[in-house]
Amino acid sequence: MTNKYSIAAVVPAAGVGSRMQHTAPKQYITLAGKTILEHTLTKLAAISQLTHIVVAVSDDDPFYAQLPPIDSRVIRASGGKERADSVLSGLLALADSPPDWVLVHDAARPLVDISDINNLIEQCVHAGEGGILAAKIKDTIKRGHTHSEQTVPRDDLWQALTPQLFKYSDLVNALTGALAQQVAITDEASAIEWAKKPVKLVAGRSDNIKITTPEDLDLAHFLLQKQHSENAS
Repeated sequence: MTNKYSIAAVVPAAGVGSRMQHTAPKQYITLAGKTILEHTLTKLAAISQLTHIVVAVSDDDPFYAQLPPIDSRVIRASGGKERADSVLSGLLALADSPPDWVLVHDAARPLVDISDINNLIEQCVHAGEGGILAAKIKDTIKRGHTHSEQTVPRDDLWQALTPQLFKYSDLVNALTGALAQQVAITDEASAIEWAKKPVKLVAGRSDNIKITTPEDLDLAHFLLQKQHSENAS
């Protein structure tokens, strides 16, 4: 694929991760000798066409400065109260020389497959529209509160993953507008959807899990070892 465009990455990493029941935010928990954030940034650094990798971190975060250098393209920006605030802050840190496209990836998804990222970039750029990595829902889905009230057809249901890739100007405008109107933004795609722009679904590996609970950490240890074995073979 000919590189006729510029692309940067933003990693929102200002969350506290209270569900992990840990003294440090989840992105700083050690996984196989490195913090989760180090694993994530190392994966992104393997994408050669990225011009910058912006990490949006809380201003009073005492842990980020302790990380070893990962890549010269990694820069720090101020994180916000909510994910959308952190992403927008990371985007604005690129405003002096804005890229054509921006790739947003969860700090707590260190298991993303590099080939999936490259496929997302290739498909979105070729189509000229933004998109997200996603996995088809495999389980039977129920709707209800204390009791099952309905079985939801899953033929067109997808689990949203990251990275999510959009044109820089589209994402800045969508986030700015949605936040100004106090729209609930759960991911970048929800802002783009609110702005009435297309979001392409690009199938990705289902082992691209987000580490949220202690059980996720145990699973991540196993999956990381499996990935290392696959890469070594």
